[in-house]
Amino acid sequence: MGAKKMPARMCTACREMKPKNELVRIVKTPEGDIKLDPTGKLNGRGAYICKSDECLKKAQKIGALSRAFGTEIPAEVFTELERMLFDAE
Repeated sequence: MGAKKMPARMCTACREMKPKNELVRIVKTPEGDIKLDPTGKLNGRGAYICKSDECLKKAQKIGALSRAFGTEIPAEVFTELERMLFDAE
């Protein structure tokens, strides 16, 4: 048996294709809430972003997540993402 293939996803900020496990998933739930999805298994529309400060700032600046979900993204989501990125380092 060969090694299991890791699916690739595109970062909404830098538009680079990367393995799914190198990205953070943000999800818009069926109820309309925007949440971080560290497990990658929550129901809803997902968007991915690199685990880098540059991509996080770029996504916020260009409105990449707002465009992906078709709604405004609360500042708390970006604060939580930033905290998650710095805790991982």
